[in-house]
Amino acid sequence: MSTDGGAARRDQGADGWPDTAGDTALTIKVPEADPLVRAGFPAHVTVLYPFLHESRLDARVERDLSGLFAAHAAFELTFTEFGRYPGVLYLDPWPHDPVVALTKDLTGRWPEAVPYRGIFGDGLAPHLTVANSEGPATQDAVYDALEAELAPALPLTCSVAAVHLITWDGARWRDRTAYPLGGPAPRGRHHAYG
Repeated sequence: MSTDGGAARRDQGADGWPDTAGDTALTIKVPEADPLVRAGFPAHVTVLYPFLHESRLDARVERDLSGLFAAHAAFELTFTEFGRYPGVLYLDPWPHDPVVALTKDLTGRWPEAVPYRGIFGDGLAPHLTVANSEGPATQDAVYDALEAELAPALPLTCSVAAVHLITWDGARWRDRTAYPLGGPAPRGRHHAYG
């Protein structure tokens, strides 16, 4: 899922990732952050990329996913700070624990679903990619300016009530299914850019 990791981009090919048609991922949509994202895809926090190939998504897998997500309470994520990976500017979602717990349960049930194909060892901490187009020579100046431009929009808080399964069709990521989390999402303040 070409949303993270400039270092991997240099090693994995033109777009940075070995995505193939039928790849899937599980993500948290964060539409409140869409106005801040400059990376060319909707704002999201990845729970697990890649998941199983689309050809493996049968009724049993769908039932297992529904049950797994229903066992987790809805939660809120708050974005107050920026962070950087090589080539990537991101927003740091807090707390990390609910996202990490989802990933842990998914990889416990499907150990063949290795986060980020093992490119980053055990994976990356939860994050929301804002921009990922700069190389080492330009990223500091460009991302410093972008942080200054976007900082007035923070903090931003979103309620998380579902995890979305998306599928790569060979050209773009498409929504497939939304799995509700158990219990109502907490009520909180929502901030929009502007």
